[in-house]
Amino acid sequence: MIEVKNLVKRFGNHTAVDNLSFIVNKGQVLGFLGPNGAGKSTTMNIITGYISATEGTVTVNGLDVFEEPEEVKRMIGYLPEFPPLYPDLTVLEYLNFVADIKKVKRSERKQMVEDIMQTTKISDVKGRLIRHLSKGYKQRVGLAQAIMGYPELIILDEPTVGLDPKQIIEIRELIRELSVNHTVILSSHIMQEVNAVCDTILIIDKGKFILQDKPDNLSMHFGSTGGLKLVVKGDKDTVIKELGKIDKINNIQETEALEEGTVNLTLSCDEDVDIREDVFFSMSSIRTPILEMQSTRMSLEDIFIKVTEDYDTVSEPSEDSESTDEEEVKADAGDL
Repeated sequence: MIEVKNLVKRFGNHTAVDNLSFIVNKGQVLGFLGPNGAGKSTTMNIITGYISATEGTVTVNGLDVFEEPEEVKRMIGYLPEFPPLYPDLTVLEYLNFVADIKKVKRSERKQMVEDIMQTTKISDVKGRLIRHLSKGYKQRVGLAQAIMGYPELIILDEPTVGLDPKQIIEIRELIRELSVNHTVILSSHIMQEVNAVCDTILIIDKGKFILQDKPDNLSMHFGSTGGLKLVVKGDKDTVIKELGKIDKINNIQETEALEEGTVNLTLSCDEDVDIREDVFFSMSSIRTPILEMQSTRMSLEDIFIKVTEDYDTVSEPSEDSESTDEEEVKADAGDL
């Protein structure tokens, strides 16, 4: 579906995207992650044809973004972080306008607009001015314009930023529905969101490729990330001494006990090792009741922090490292 190959984008002396390569297969929901200024928005703007690349290629369904921009843009629906809305139009007027500029056939336009409003659940506000809508409804209208014309690829940049918890859940459900018939690239800083809707994760930092894999496989890239959270009733020193006899446990960390007479511990082991039975028989041998036992693994947020911190320790900071993607796009206005 999408192939990004050796992509480079420079703004003056600052390299925003640095020899980046990755593939998104048809039907995937790709979570596109990276710290602020990592080059995510710049990369998405290049894929959509909004800005040019300094070097490299981007193809969508085999078509080069730079050589056949009009054909590629017909395949892409894009929701930037700040939706391109016209506040003085009603929702229906705006969507008809979007259908017009996307060259939806007049014979199909009315039904498509109605269907998309139902899909994004904005039919009840179609006669209202966009300026009078809540943030959540504005995001829905932004999503509606992104899927107008039913593009094969939908790119979403921070689609739930600024929304309340109820609105976030609604937008996540909508993204899941869209993923049934579309390939989706989702950029977000909310790890739970990415984990909930994405089947593949791509992490970049300082414009470079860091890691790409399924969420369930990411923790396999690291060492001791499995283990247990344990609450037992007994003497702390006795419990820790007994657990220390289990070779499979790599580390024992005490946490604050919430109940008097109990010991709260976090036990670390290799990701593919199950220590539950060993811990059970160990505590049974000293007649120490286990009140709680919960398996743990490295969260997506932990992985994101670790992989970007590890990369920062071996990379040189750029001269313009404080520049944000938004500033970079503005600086590239001459390429439009």
